[in-house]
Amino acid sequence: MEQMIMLMVTGLLGGILGAVLGIGGGMIITPILTMLMGLPIQYAIGASIVSVIATSSGATIAYLKDEMLNLRVAMFLEIATTVGAVIGAVATGLVDGKVLYVLFGALLIFSAFNMIRKMRLKEPEERQSKPDEIATKLRLNGAYFDKATGKEINYTVTNVPGGFAMMFGAGIASGLLGIGSGAFKVIAMDTIMHMPLKPSSATSNLMMGVTAAASATVYYFGGQLQPQIAAPLAIGILIGATVGSRIMPMLPTKVLRLIFIPVIGYMGIQMALKGFGVNI
Repeated sequence: MEQMIMLMVTGLLGGILGAVLGIGGGMIITPILTMLMGLPIQYAIGASIVSVIATSSGATIAYLKDEMLNLRVAMFLEIATTVGAVIGAVATGLVDGKVLYVLFGALLIFSAFNMIRKMRLKEPEERQSKPDEIATKLRLNGAYFDKATGKEINYTVTNVPGGFAMMFGAGIASGLLGIGSGAFKVIAMDTIMHMPLKPSSATSNLMMGVTAAASATVYYFGGQLQPQIAAPLAIGILIGATVGSRIMPMLPTKVLRLIFIPVIGYMGIQMALKGFGVNI
């Protein structure tokens, strides 16, 4: 009973963070399950996959209702992620994973510094972006109502090839290293494609669920997905994701960045150190 309550509380925290930032919540759930609760890492990873699906399910419903997420961008970038993940899975063993950990860790750290720089500038929704021909043809541009400012925000998606390439690379890393790519999804949309952070986070939540759903079957038949762990965790996550999806639209974008920057900075340092054989 005590373990069930602990799992639900863990899921609640992971769900809130995942829904607000669009990163799945696995970075909270996995360390708690392994270090605090003493669960084997393989079961923690399987539960983390469930957490991504649950976060996506809980948050996406609310974001769809609020018209916060961009379905066209999600489906377009998911093509790159899926193809990359398949290639990465096939290429497992051919590429040194340590090198990829260092490279992608460095990318996350750079992105954190880039977001700090962006905080001093106008947010993307406050700037006039140059129209992108590909985005216009694919009708990727969008709009959302910002509850924090009480304004309707129209935004233009730019640098579509760059965002697509970023997601392709993230998919390869995901397939090779078995990592989630929520942070990379947000970075691809926010930093490269110049979408506002809120639609980027909301859209990332949907995309993560699509990607994780395919992986969950593999983990289940591999025996890494334990229902007695995943079920209470999923309940907490669904509640947390629902709460988080209500909190995020009301947060000012700068506050959202202040939360996101240390998170991806920590993830970047963790990945880079793992590439050098140091686990934290």
